[in-house]
Amino acid sequence: MLTLEASNPSPQGLTIGRVLIVEDEDVIRETIALALREEGYDVLVASDGRSAMEIVCSPAETNGLADPGIDLVVLDLMLPYVNGLDLCRLIRNQGNRVPILMLSAKGSETDRVVGLEVGADDYLTKPFGMRELVARCRALLRRHRYVEPTSPEDRALRYRDITLFPQECRVTVRGEEINLSPKEFRILELFMTHQRRVWSREQLIERVWGPDFMGDSKTVDVHIRWLREKLELDPSRPEYLTTVRGFGYRFG
Repeated sequence: MLTLEASNPSPQGLTIGRVLIVEDEDVIRETIALALREEGYDVLVASDGRSAMEIVCSPAETNGLADPGIDLVVLDLMLPYVNGLDLCRLIRNQGNRVPILMLSAKGSETDRVVGLEVGADDYLTKPFGMRELVARCRALLRRHRYVEPTSPEDRALRYRDITLFPQECRVTVRGEEINLSPKEFRILELFMTHQRRVWSREQLIERVWGPDFMGDSKTVDVHIRWLREKLELDPSRPEYLTTVRGFGYRFG
């Protein structure tokens, strides 16, 4: 039976990334899911290659992602219906650059090279420790969220499906360019440069409006609301720009 399940939210209620785990062994799949969930990740699981393919190999209008919020794929090599190598190859042939961590009981150099050559970003041999897997996932996400520049002018900041081009003053969300005011752009650039940091209203005013600003701090709330309307799928339940009660705002 094909299965596709969404995990419950992390115990802390925070999401720092969405991971798809493709693994046919129930114990391994659920153990990985639990470990990543406890770290704050949102987790989707698939028990075979065909179920996973329905998510990551979707029509072109979604840019190769059935769920554009997927940040990382943890992919077992030996899977029913469609094996990990073929699935990895299909993902890359669609131009999808989502990071892929490949898992396998085959640990020879040849096996690792083949996995990396078909498009995996990293390769982990079974059995492995959960701390190492979590660390590798974290490292892959760190590298992926910064789009390496081909030249200094092309430098971009990226988080999930948001890409910001500082030199061009341009932002795309889920593949579509959005229009931001100068202040909205500066706030978003500050957030994306310091992901997960909590900013108070006073700190945002000082960094974006300058120390001479004489207006009301509620100006920040208004701009945050405008940004949410342009970034979030559901502005009333923000996933990117979240409020930290009693402190301020955080991105990511």
